[in-house]
Amino acid sequence: MLSRVANSIFWMSTYLERAENVARFIRVNLQLILDLPLEFKKESHWKPLVHITGDESYFQEHFGDATMENVIQWHTFDPNYPNSILNCVQNARENARSIREIISSEMWEQINTFYQEMIHPEAKEKAFKDPFSFYKKVLLTCHLLSGITDHTMHHDQPWRYFRLGRLLERADKTSRILDVKYFLLLPKMEYVGTSIDNIQWAALLKSISAFEAYRKKYRTYSPNNVAEFLLLNRDFPRSINYCLIKAEQSLNSITGSSFGTFNYPAEQLLGKLRSRFSYITIEEIMNYGLHELLDSLQFDLNAIGSSIYESFFSPDVKKPG
Repeated sequence: MLSRVANSIFWMSTYLERAENVARFIRVNLQLILDLPLEFKKESHWKPLVHITGDESYFQEHFGDATMENVIQWHTFDPNYPNSILNCVQNARENARSIREIISSEMWEQINTFYQEMIHPEAKEKAFKDPFSFYKKVLLTCHLLSGITDHTMHHDQPWRYFRLGRLLERADKTSRILDVKYFLLLPKMEYVGTSIDNIQWAALLKSISAFEAYRKKYRTYSPNNVAEFLLLNRDFPRSINYCLIKAEQSLNSITGSSFGTFNYPAEQLLGKLRSRFSYITIEEIMNYGLHELLDSLQFDLNAIGSSIYESFFSPDVKKPG
């Protein structure tokens, strides 16, 4: 399989997952503001959506205050910000266009339609006039693309690269939203355990589509329970542990390695990270420090991404398959 094709399909899925998560964060933040008591609506609840990206300096330089209008413009339509929804969809389309002979015609048609809708002059008007409907449409489009991919693509090497990119991006975004809640959303310690705290935990779970699944497993909200569910659960599709397990399986399928073995450095790095999350307990995480663990996870995911490029996408390295 050509490294160009593998690289394009990996990044196509990464960009689509990123666009979905940005829309998810904005939509749930809008709902959070509606649910909060009046006295809390005076505070800025848009700053966490800036912090979650790690690009605060860019935002402050180009937009200044973290108002609803500025954050929506930046996250959704900023043509110069690489991770805006507009740029993510455009990059996904460009990658899809370069491998049209690999992906299904249904995939290409849906991605192209998504892009045309995002660049339409009415898109920005819709986003500010009725943001709930606009971002719901973005989410549903991303879900539709995911379903089309799984049901129209042969589950061979290209599909495995698509799945790998999606899962690694999902693990990263789950870690970032959990980190933001733990450190930034709750304004004062006396609100811990109150209805305000519960509203925010519910918003976090909804942002990852985990609300109903969490409530089936736990009756009450607590930092330990939410962290355990989103970090260590093996069965919920957006938990970090689940993403790492399935990503490792995809990478093993690409290389032909047996579970627990590796032929490439990327497999070794991913296997070590997956093992850490498969066997650590929530008590060990809290004693170590949740923020420290999430920070380490994001560093490790970046290292895995770099190693995947060197092992499979660089034109100077022989590829498997």
